[in-house]
Amino acid sequence: MGRCRPCIVYKLMMWAEILGKQLCHPTRTVAGWLVSRFLKAYNNILEESAVQLCGIQPGDTVLELGHGPGLGLQWAAKLLTEPTGRLIGVDYSAYMHQMASERLKEFVASGKVTLHHCDIAAMPLADSLVDKVFHCNCYYFWPDLRKGATEIHRVMKPGGVMVTVLRLSSAAALAAKRVLPAENWCPEAYMTALRDTGFTDVRMEDKQHKHITIQAIYATASKSD
Repeated sequence: MGRCRPCIVYKLMMWAEILGKQLCHPTRTVAGWLVSRFLKAYNNILEESAVQLCGIQPGDTVLELGHGPGLGLQWAAKLLTEPTGRLIGVDYSAYMHQMASERLKEFVASGKVTLHHCDIAAMPLADSLVDKVFHCNCYYFWPDLRKGATEIHRVMKPGGVMVTVLRLSSAAALAAKRVLPAENWCPEAYMTALRDTGFTDVRMEDKQHKHITIQAIYATASKSD
């Protein structure tokens, strides 16, 4: 029996690698479909919290990073009730882009929502366009935190607010299993990248939502005239 242990460990490591890749970039596969189901069940509370915490106003231009199947986009779209209100979503996964496009097809058709299949570090958006940004369980998978933070800062208006929501205990557990990249998952690394690229008032706070403790990281885009 002892001879099988290395084989079991190897298989567990392989599954962790597959899961990590699918969480980063879900594809139209069985594993990708399972991840999409997981995201719908697990991220719904986080998405709802992020939308509430970033203080969306009816006429804002709002951006969600790594929107996944589109749950947070649905929450945010309902708040943009003025004609000037606009919602933008970006995701690196073609599968998630298609899924969100279908979920929000009426908003997309009306022009209220625009979705881009692109890298967060290279968004096809104008400078100083966005009032509010939110994302959930996203930054762990950015290859370069500083590059991603720089691009987000570029598209935000001066004084614009970004809220990042996660469950720190769950992220730490996944990182321990090597599902999340060891170098990027830690909030301190992400917050340092934000400060280094022009964000101010960067802080992490515990929040309660439906009897669940989550963490919210806030950052304000500071820009000189």
